[in-house]
Amino acid sequence: MTEIDASIRQESRDRYLTYALSVITGRALPDVRDGLKPVQRRILYAMFRNLNLKPSSSHRKSAAVVGEVLAKFHPHGDVACYEAMVRMAQDFSMRYPLVDGQGNFGSLDGDSAAAYRYTEAKLLPIALDVLGEISEETVAFGDNFDATTVEPEVLPSRVPNLLMNGASGIAVGMATNIPPHNINDIVNALLAVLDDADISAAKLAGVIKGPDFPTGCSILNTKAELTDIYRTGRGSVRMRADWKLENLERGKQAIIVHSLPYTVNKSQLVEKIADLIINKKVPQLVDVRDESTEDIRVVIELASGADAEVGMAYLFKNTPLEHNFAVNLTALVPTEGRSSKPELLSLKQCLQHFLDFREEVVVRRLKFERKNLLERLHILEGLIKIYDALDEALKIVRKSKGRSDAAEKLRKRFKLTEIQSFAVVDMRIYQLSQTSIDEITKEHKEKSTRVKEIEAILKSRSKIIALLKADLKEVLKLYGDKRKSKIVKDNIEIELNESDYVVEEEVYAIVTADGWLKRIRQNNDVSTTRIREGDSILHAHPLSTLDHVAFFTSQGYLYLLPVTEFPSSSGYGTPIQKLLKFRDGETVVESFCVKNDAAQKSLIELDGDTVLEEGETLLFLTAKGMGYGFELEEISGIKRNGKRVMKVRDNDKLIGVCKLNTNIAMFTRKASGLLITKKDVPVRSNAAVGVILMSVRDGDEVVGVKAFKGSQKITLALSNGKEKTLQSKSITKGRRGLKGTKVVARGEILGLLAGF
Repeated sequence: MTEIDASIRQESRDRYLTYALSVITGRALPDVRDGLKPVQRRILYAMFRNLNLKPSSSHRKSAAVVGEVLAKFHPHGDVACYEAMVRMAQDFSMRYPLVDGQGNFGSLDGDSAAAYRYTEAKLLPIALDVLGEISEETVAFGDNFDATTVEPEVLPSRVPNLLMNGASGIAVGMATNIPPHNINDIVNALLAVLDDADISAAKLAGVIKGPDFPTGCSILNTKAELTDIYRTGRGSVRMRADWKLENLERGKQAIIVHSLPYTVNKSQLVEKIADLIINKKVPQLVDVRDESTEDIRVVIELASGADAEVGMAYLFKNTPLEHNFAVNLTALVPTEGRSSKPELLSLKQCLQHFLDFREEVVVRRLKFERKNLLERLHILEGLIKIYDALDEALKIVRKSKGRSDAAEKLRKRFKLTEIQSFAVVDMRIYQLSQTSIDEITKEHKEKSTRVKEIEAILKSRSKIIALLKADLKEVLKLYGDKRKSKIVKDNIEIELNESDYVVEEEVYAIVTADGWLKRIRQNNDVSTTRIREGDSILHAHPLSTLDHVAFFTSQGYLYLLPVTEFPSSSGYGTPIQKLLKFRDGETVVESFCVKNDAAQKSLIELDGDTVLEEGETLLFLTAKGMGYGFELEEISGIKRNGKRVMKVRDNDKLIGVCKLNTNIAMFTRKASGLLITKKDVPVRSNAAVGVILMSVRDGDEVVGVKAFKGSQKITLALSNGKEKTLQSKSITKGRRGLKGTKVVARGEILGLLAGF
């Protein structure tokens, strides 16, 4: 065995690049000329040439198609090959299907096609125009994978299939996602480019109004947005389902969805809407059912007196009824020789590449026709030469020893070529009659005239362009149809008002010391509600389902959660970490009510210290005595990962949050207490580290803080399980930064008791 020195890095790089190039050019990306991936091209060619499955033929088992393609052209998996053929037969996947499928070929509900042994297929008429003039030497052929036959490198498509049917695929390091379009728009755009090679993207966008999806739907993009997509080859097309109101029995109304965004799974969509209705996320809706047959019909029943626009606005935002199509016009573009390369194209480049290819096809078609005409003329000239000496020619043939001998003697006598002499020998006797000779002379004249016409066309590019236009107009006449997707010129967005989607209810929003959340109705007794062993209720906020709860955490973050997202539960509830994006080790320190102006007043009067409003000043204090006042300018708009309101240092944590007031009492674990006044506390409007409000002795930490006006009773929870109530005037008063004095003779302070 011969040893070869090689770098693993270099070998890995070279082999991966070879693999990547193979995937890009041989599997995943379509060709800009015929709009087909290799497997699609091979399926169409095998059905046409090998199996003769033309539109006029009978259907044949899909298994025969898959077997023929795998055996002769595509050495890959049968499942992938069959799925490619199935997609070309689905009228909800392809704007203009190429395969006529018989049997179960899948559905909008995501149902898979039946196995290929059960289904049958043949080509549709438009597929013949994708195959184009395949038999007229218009495209190059190459060896198949085992060199036993040949296959076309590209199909001479007469229709602009790339933009007409679109394409999607993921290669190595790149992808493509081309939306389907209406054939009228594409052909008119091609004609416009032929008339004006310098046409702008804006003018083209005026001809091609936008994508045309097979499932219908509305397109919400503005003309400027679509122009930019077509100019750059990238962008996002906003698709929205179409709907209408319909009156039902007993005075009820329903929303009828009759078109869907492209690629949306209908059954999953209905299931999603049903979940929203069951969870009472959209009180305007009471039921949903799928009544689709060949046409889409999803029925969504409205609640009595409900606003359909408001209900649909929520569904558009929270379900695939509104969906985006990410446009990426990447395709394989021919280069010098017979290779191709991937390239991100603009709309105009896609059109121009197709026109350049079609011009090449027309020229090759004409040359093929001229070649055949010249060959026929050559034979006709030989027949005309022997016309005046037919008797002599017959005698020569009769006296010859065979076909080759007769041809040789005729060639010498009448100065014919080998082709002409064999043509004469192979003719039947009756074809040498007077009538046949007249027909030969007439045919010679007609074909000579046609050769001159072809040569004149080949010398004139304007005549070639005229033929190209004629082909396009014929395609337009054969396959032109109305758009399925409409462009919404004046789209009016309905602003979502959160309160529109909440059924108002008076509840307790319960927050436990360990950070478990739930809500119960206000007619329940809070003291009897279930909590986990060892846990306790931090707050039971009497609120409406239209309200919110604000949380401050040990790492200095503020979070906001709607009361509707508190789980309605008779059990323990749900840990807050499942509802909000807490960081590692982050715990709840304090919570406040945030009232909605639209909510009715609660049956239970709220404690003012627990209600948080914009513009208020809060006091933050950490375990190491750092703190400051924070001006809360805005509460709304806080995302689920929270807003930082205090910069908490390492090995420290926020332990207390309260509204800033005249007096501030602070307590440490080892029972020290200190009372300072509001003027000692600096106020900030942005997150800060703060200053030392209370110095902490070694091994000690701050465990509680309370701000109040005048005098106040403060109840402390002690480590021995007892409680102690202090009068605020008994706490040593001083300036900030002092260590305070003992307030409890025995035991440690665990925290302050305020009750829930």
